[in-house]
Amino acid sequence: MRPEVYREMAAVQASHWWFAARRRILARLIPPLLPDAQAEILEIGCGTGANLALLAGLGRLSAMEYEPEAAALARALGVCPVQPGGLPAPVPFDDGRFALVCLLDVLEHIADDRAALARAARLLAPGGRLLVTVPAYRWLWSAHDTAHQHHRRYTAASLRGVAEAAGLRVQRIGHFNTLLFPLIALARLAQRLRGAADAEGSDARLPPAPLNQLLEAVFASERFVLPRVLLPFGVSVLAVLECEPGAALPDT
Repeated sequence: MRPEVYREMAAVQASHWWFAARRRILARLIPPLLPDAQAEILEIGCGTGANLALLAGLGRLSAMEYEPEAAALARALGVCPVQPGGLPAPVPFDDGRFALVCLLDVLEHIADDRAALARAARLLAPGGRLLVTVPAYRWLWSAHDTAHQHHRRYTAASLRGVAEAAGLRVQRIGHFNTLLFPLIALARLAQRLRGAADAEGSDARLPPAPLNQLLEAVFASERFVLPRVLLPFGVSVLAVLECEPGAALPDT
């Protein structure tokens, strides 16, 4: 992505409704995936560091980021060391180390998503899990996807297919950001009708404070449901993946 996109994200990630609500959801979803409070966590593609403080409060955190501009902004937060690296390579960590590896809206940026998941899975300790979130539905493609250099958007079925091709077992998969789905879908379709879906632009702009607070409250309310059941549709797809016991992961 262009450096100005990273700077824009870093400027709003503490308060923008999407970042803030997703963190509140992750704060409910992640603890049950960890064996204890000292579990090792890795965030791959930490970007400008929006999730680092949250994850550091849940375990012993490591992070890696491919883009130097984003990594510098994440390091400046002072939460944890941010190593240079990407998927499927280079990966600056030993295999078999982490109880949880997070790819939070990262996989869509990687050309070979199967190889990326297979390589990430090698980092898991026995019994470890991958937590993956991705944007949903190709028909929701917008200027935001173009500005953020996405390769694709997913369905739950397509993400499941990539995960299984990478030698992983799907423990949970489904959608979230469902309550705001009608509003977001209408906005994206209106943009498409205006011929703006491939223009340069980003959704990472802070709305007026009352609207920002309302959108965060609505999106974050899904945290009461998602630990029990993922949703049948939504703007994003979430998957919890694990290695098949005794299975050899495909070469990357």
